[in-house]
Amino acid sequence: MTSDARHGALSRRSTLALASAAIGLGTGGRAPRASDYPTKPIRIIVPYTPGGTTDIATRLVAEPLSRVLGQPVVVENRPGANSILGAGVAATSAPDGYTLVMVLPAHAANATLQAGRLPFDPLNGFAPLSLVVSAPLVLAGSKHVPAATLREFIDHIRAHPGRVNYGSSGIGATAHLAMEMLQLRTSLRMEHVPYRGTQPALQDLMAGNIGLMFDTYSTLKPQFEAGNIRPLGIATMARAPFAPELPTVNEGSGLTDFAASSWCMLLAPTRTPEPVLERIAAEVRTIVQDPAMTRRMQDLGFVVEGRPPAETGAFLRAEVERWRTVIQAANVRVE
Repeated sequence: MTSDARHGALSRRSTLALASAAIGLGTGGRAPRASDYPTKPIRIIVPYTPGGTTDIATRLVAEPLSRVLGQPVVVENRPGANSILGAGVAATSAPDGYTLVMVLPAHAANATLQAGRLPFDPLNGFAPLSLVVSAPLVLAGSKHVPAATLREFIDHIRAHPGRVNYGSSGIGATAHLAMEMLQLRTSLRMEHVPYRGTQPALQDLMAGNIGLMFDTYSTLKPQFEAGNIRPLGIATMARAPFAPELPTVNEGSGLTDFAASSWCMLLAPTRTPEPVLERIAAEVRTIVQDPAMTRRMQDLGFVVEGRPPAETGAFLRAEVERWRTVIQAANVRVE
């Protein structure tokens, strides 16, 4: 095990304990009438460090949401345990519409990876609010591997089973599970090197210490443009409008239906009043579907969603099942 992986395992154990403790600190309080909402500042918990995909998407929405609701919307970063700490704080907050949380697919994966150990229920502990945006994953390759296209990478990996490493931002991250899904679909054999975040993995990809990694287009684009890494494919069914020159993973692999995206989903504590949920969801949908905001988000590699609560809940349940299948088939474990 790498030192990064050992440190990450210790961090996950310690922050899981903190998240469990947070359950006992939930605030009570009477939910306000929806007609009075909002009468005070709203916080959106981002269970990751500043500057990442979730943080960027949340801040893009928070400012216009504050204007339309007439109250400050404060973004609060609460990283730890692959989103568990921040989600735990939100789960135990008063169900009054004044605490929300923006989660990534790790929230869906944790339902399986941390089954029986979570201090909250990833599905029933929250009220779905809005699937705000999605971000298709892009496959990048190291220039130190003697291959230039995805097909050449696949041929190289098959000729050297188990000798090519791939990296990810951590065990259970979307980038990790997407690569496991690709291996299952193509019968490839690679070694996983988990890192404590995307940037260390990206640095090792550029240095040639790992051969491949998935991440979002906005993260990888500067290094593509600088010629430091190879763009191999985007995990969508058709080429993306923000990167039409980038072939799909399906084009390069011979698969027909491989797709994988990160996404940002807004949740509230369960029992938050339905009219409050509908009000926030409607405002978020209007914000992200505004043409100027849509263009801004597309430039960052996002696909605008703005789905209502019922569709968001159905999507989350489907994602839990989807990643459960991959986790169990690939025998993914957290320590």
